[in-house]
Amino acid sequence: MNTNISGSEALIQSLLKEGVDTIFGYPGGAIMPVFDSLYDYKDKINHFLVRHEQAAAHAAQGYARAKGKPGIVLVTSGPGATNTVTGIADAMIDSTPLVVISGQVLSGLLGSDAFQEADVVGITKPISKWTYQIRNAEDIPWAVARAFYIANNGRKGPVVLDITKDALQGQIEYSPAKINFIRSYQPIPDLKQEEIQEAAKLINEAKKPLALIGQGVILSGAEEELQKFLEKAHIPGASTMLGLSAIPTEHALNVGLLGMHGNVAPNVKTNECDVLIAIGMRFDDRVTGDLKTYAKQAKIIHFDIDPSEINKNVKTHVKVLGDAKTTLAEVTKLLKKNNHTEWLESFREYNEKEYEAVIKKELYPESGSLKMGEVVRKVSEATNHEGILVTDVGQNQMMGVRYFKYKQSRSVITSGGLGTMGFGLPAAIGAKIAVPDRTVCLFVGDGGIQMTIQELGTIMQYDIDIKIIILNNHFLGMVRQWQELFFDKRYSETLMKNPNFEAIGEAYHIKSKTISKREELDQAIEEMINHKGSYLLDVQVEIQGMVYPMIPAGSCVTNILLGETNQI
Repeated sequence: MNTNISGSEALIQSLLKEGVDTIFGYPGGAIMPVFDSLYDYKDKINHFLVRHEQAAAHAAQGYARAKGKPGIVLVTSGPGATNTVTGIADAMIDSTPLVVISGQVLSGLLGSDAFQEADVVGITKPISKWTYQIRNAEDIPWAVARAFYIANNGRKGPVVLDITKDALQGQIEYSPAKINFIRSYQPIPDLKQEEIQEAAKLINEAKKPLALIGQGVILSGAEEELQKFLEKAHIPGASTMLGLSAIPTEHALNVGLLGMHGNVAPNVKTNECDVLIAIGMRFDDRVTGDLKTYAKQAKIIHFDIDPSEINKNVKTHVKVLGDAKTTLAEVTKLLKKNNHTEWLESFREYNEKEYEAVIKKELYPESGSLKMGEVVRKVSEATNHEGILVTDVGQNQMMGVRYFKYKQSRSVITSGGLGTMGFGLPAAIGAKIAVPDRTVCLFVGDGGIQMTIQELGTIMQYDIDIKIIILNNHFLGMVRQWQELFFDKRYSETLMKNPNFEAIGEAYHIKSKTISKREELDQAIEEMINHKGSYLLDVQVEIQGMVYPMIPAGSCVTNILLGETNQI
């Protein structure tokens, strides 16, 4: 039944129609009509008041990545909208579905430099899938339906709706909108049987196949199809950072992490395999290193939903366009049952070398300061490897993704392509709200935590249960590592004089503790995991710890450092 309602209420009704029950936001002048309408829907929509709009975007990212549905952001005009830009850009490069809704000044004031006016469309158009300014109330249902369709179909990503205040205040005869087709937008390419057949033929003929597992597997919900694909043809699979947890850590065909700080074996074997099968990944430079020397011996098969990724960085011999859940299943039908035991065994030599040179020293040190890796390992074990890993960016991130283990999908939430410091704390909030029954463990550096530390207030207000582990080395650790290796140990502006994080945590009514000795670690972790409610554990780790292995930026993927004087 059609009824006359305000544009702001039409917005709420449209969000409800899309299944929205969670919003991260911050009120202000231009968006105030929406917050007023929201007041009447507290039983249907949970709004979480963050302490900064950037955190609203990152929390929505964490929610989307953990839940598998778009995260919603609601902010005001001008600085409210511009504060979300980093999160929008981060979501765009990491293919995270967001719907960001910003208020805007009255349409009659557009272009007049009115109070809190900013060109949100111009600012966000290059970093979103779609940005649209709504100036009339009657356009709201259509625009919201279109926004959700674009954000969550095809290659996922952020959309931005900028709504003028008069559109929110105007009256419309509300009728819900449904969009399942846009003439100019084909979210999933048509499946082509010749591509399926060519891919299967190459894989069946391969002697040394290697699969590269990207986040596209997770985004398409193709974890089961991936496992059947790998197992039938007996193909080792290595993961990009965002592809981690698509298959369990302990799966027999999981050969580890790709990239600059990834595992030695899959990086070396990239340049030895005869068929390289990329699934839902974009051949990022941190994975490929020097493109002139990357996998030149191999035939490349690229599964992707986005045609623009084909041949963008690496020349593809066979492309398989479509949704990975479908394309993997179709190719698997044509695969021969195979056995590549000898090829798989060849990874072991490099695993053993990496273990002796790096992993044993990092995870099982006999003396000295606490190491980041051993902290990550023990926290993962304390969750029975069933927790969600959230990281910030830097050494804490690399140690987290290297040493945390996973039994189920959607267990890794981190900023990949943009590498956003400050991402971790709000993203952990969003993840916990999305899946309250899972233990969320945030690993963050002493630098990154201070970029969004105000979100401890959000945790306090809503009593959100997150385990926060600060790997505190009193440095901007990753920058310092590069300075040590490539800038003659000239530590320019990377030393951090830090506050008392324990006292700050307690000020926000969050149980907190500081430890610096190995004999304190087990008890502190046990106390943290068993504590009901958030817990902040400030772990004073090795001041000048290094993350190895490391492929220097722009180097060949086989140019791997295992220490300052040790290399493959």
